[in-house]
Amino acid sequence: MLAPWQPLLEWWFGSGTSPQDVADEKSTLWFGKYHDDEARERFGDLVEHALAGGLDEWLVSPQGWLGLVLLLDQLPRMIYRDTPRAFDGDRRAQVLALKGLEKGWQHRLLPLEQVFILLALEHAEVPEFQDDSVRHYKLLLDEVREADKRLFEGFLDYAEQHRRVIARFGRFPHRNLILGRLSTDEEMDFLLEPGSRF
Repeated sequence: MLAPWQPLLEWWFGSGTSPQDVADEKSTLWFGKYHDDEARERFGDLVEHALAGGLDEWLVSPQGWLGLVLLLDQLPRMIYRDTPRAFDGDRRAQVLALKGLEKGWQHRLLPLEQVFILLALEHAEVPEFQDDSVRHYKLLLDEVREADKRLFEGFLDYAEQHRRVIARFGRFPHRNLILGRLSTDEEMDFLLEPGSRF
């Protein structure tokens, strides 16, 4: 019998045979704006259930844990893009990510699957979570095959960039407009810089 999280994981990770193959196939899904409607149509009800505090029954395995973190962290950014609701699942996703990492569940996931657990921490406006994110990305980089190092070095680099922004501002300035927060002059200057909006 198909686990309830399996369709989501198959959609998110595809059928590539190496991390680079998967990234090549799925990067527009992960980091583009082209699949928002598909995410809403296929998984919108599950996202709503997760955002309401449900689906704890998924936390019976590392794969279910990964699926629930995706529903809380990644899919709201697609389904509710450019609205405050895009970040509604962040806190729960971060707490669940940390709990699973404490249990060692990441070691029962593929390296590329682990990236999407760590992204929940990378999205946090909490310095300690940023430190956790970078530390785990470094551990992950040490574990992957030599052929995959370049891809995972890129993930670590982005995590370090996120951490520097939080260390500097205590928040992500590019979220200010969406969340109705006033930006400081320093933040406004920063937002004019290339790459400041991730």
